[in-house]
Amino acid sequence: MQPLEAPALDSGSRAFVPEDVAVTAAGLVVISDLVHRAVCVLQHTVQAPQGRWVTVGTFLAPRGLAVDTLDHLLVTDYVPGAAHSFTLGPALEPLAPASMLGLEGPCWVGLGPHGGLAVSEEFGDVWLFGSARQPLCSLGDLTGHHFGSPAGVCTDAAGSVIVADEQRHQVTLFPWARAPICLVSEGLRWPLGVPCVPQGQLMVADAEDGYIKVCQSYSELA
Repeated sequence: MQPLEAPALDSGSRAFVPEDVAVTAAGLVVISDLVHRAVCVLQHTVQAPQGRWVTVGTFLAPRGLAVDTLDHLLVTDYVPGAAHSFTLGPALEPLAPASMLGLEGPCWVGLGPHGGLAVSEEFGDVWLFGSARQPLCSLGDLTGHHFGSPAGVCTDAAGSVIVADEQRHQVTLFPWARAPICLVSEGLRWPLGVPCVPQGQLMVADAEDGYIKVCQSYSELA
């Protein structure tokens, strides 16, 4: 794997410290920089063919990043307890901003069912928002499930939400109209990121031992 170097931001005066990364439909690489309170995009120009990092938004404590099906950037802002959504214009200016407030320590964000999004709160719950960014419910209230410290979230093709819990060392599936199902717990030490791939496999980023762990088809596990 060839790593992207961390060039200076904008004016060339500082280097970023990436917290999370996402890629837009147009192929733009986006990072959240918790130290410098910024969300930045890698821009390639004639003057900078290798790319330069351009700040496209400033926040108090930007953490999680994701891109929804309409190419909106989703950003969690830990300190004020908010999640933000916006698109990028031709000059990388933020457009159509929307904010979801009232969260407690939002860390990770991912796609939710039916074009919405899911946001995990550190030592809290996982909240679901609709496609219009309206609050729907929390998974804890909906299912009675008690989280330890929910981390990475994603949604599969059937609309079921999958959550990694770093404190309980497990990954849980939340299907609609059914009880939660623990997909995997054995061998997990500090599960954080969790995407499901088109082939039906489940991938878990384990921060304790530094491995990306690939599980069998989670439909078989469920």
